[in-house]
Amino acid sequence: MNKTFILDTNVLLLDPLAINKFGAGNKVFLPLTVIEELDRFKKDQNEIGRNARYFSRLIDELRSQGSLFKGFKMENGSTLQVSVVKEYVGKSAQGLNVNLNDNIILASALSLKDSGENVTLITKDINLRLKSDAVGVHAEDYETTDMTSDELYTGQRVIEFDLEKIEEFERERFLKLQPGDINGIYPNEYMVLVDKNNPFKKVLGRFHGKKGGIVPLIKPKEGVWGIHPKNIEQQFAFDALLNNEISLVSLVGKAGTGKTLLAIAAGLECAITKQNFSRVLVSRPIVPMGRDLGFLPGDISEKLGPWMQPIFDNIDFLFGNQRARNEMTTWDELINQGLLHIEPLTYIRGRSLPQQFMIVDESQNLTPHEIKTIITRAGEGTKIILTGDSEQIDNPYLDAINNGLVYTIDRLKSEEIVAHVRLQVGERSPLSEIASKLL
Repeated sequence: MNKTFILDTNVLLLDPLAINKFGAGNKVFLPLTVIEELDRFKKDQNEIGRNARYFSRLIDELRSQGSLFKGFKMENGSTLQVSVVKEYVGKSAQGLNVNLNDNIILASALSLKDSGENVTLITKDINLRLKSDAVGVHAEDYETTDMTSDELYTGQRVIEFDLEKIEEFERERFLKLQPGDINGIYPNEYMVLVDKNNPFKKVLGRFHGKKGGIVPLIKPKEGVWGIHPKNIEQQFAFDALLNNEISLVSLVGKAGTGKTLLAIAAGLECAITKQNFSRVLVSRPIVPMGRDLGFLPGDISEKLGPWMQPIFDNIDFLFGNQRARNEMTTWDELINQGLLHIEPLTYIRGRSLPQQFMIVDESQNLTPHEIKTIITRAGEGTKIILTGDSEQIDNPYLDAINNGLVYTIDRLKSEEIVAHVRLQVGERSPLSEIASKLL
């Protein structure tokens, strides 16, 4: 049976192309009040404003294909209708205050349901979904991916092997995999090879897709800018960060697992020590946690200081290690020389960034479209590192699964130049680890 999907405003603000994603034969219905709400956002100079403007242009172009009021069939086979359901002021809306926009959307769904249509309301608003259930209208969240948190790709696995194969890997520094050895493996997936008869015998490796086998990890003997990996996952992370064959690395983990610190240390190592990149570019989205402080006085550097302070904290720690080794370079000198650059993501659209080691911190607060915009800025020789904790979302339109970081991991995990590592062990301090687990 064909379905009628009613879209809430927040769905189009998150994904202006959402009208194309509900399948041939179904109807996408937009109450007129949704268009009115979008109009309030179109002047915003952020991603929400851009999405509102984009959708307005899109819907204006679609007017030439048929009547929005009566509905017309789009190229994907679904029908689009933008209209006012006049009947909602009657029996269907009984008990609802139709002076509220959410209730107008809900009353429209009730009216269409009463007319015999198989209605589903699509909204990111939890309270509206609760109200929908209360009045008997089926409601669903809008999801950019169908996976659950348990199904999220971890980038690593534990595999049992015979001792002979493990010894062959240690001797030859390569282990060719035969069909059936490991199922569903992805390029650059990390391995803990364990002896079947001795669980204490372990070696680490990475699956090399082009070679069709497991290769050993990159292990800097003297550490990376004074940082040594403290657990297996951090060894995996350093291998991905220091590997010139990998152009995109995603590091996901809870607070204190070392995501940002490892990424910045590897960036300084690759760009400053080895000179494989022209500079290290570190950035993060401008999304506040809790109540925003509002206007910040000063020039651009002073305005960005509070937002970028977590990055400076990590850099101070790294250069503290360097000063302890009697090396006198400071990060101020690197910034003045153009070797280290710290900036927000606000002005990245339209740029081209060649030969740079680019770190995007807190990328779980980015939408799939914003992540795409960032990655497509990469020029020749650029490496991009995405770090974040998918459980710490400050963007009101995103959640632990439907955000740009998780979307990127899921869509690009089968690519030869992409690697992903999930960090689970907190190393910041015993207090931080206790808070992460119990609070």
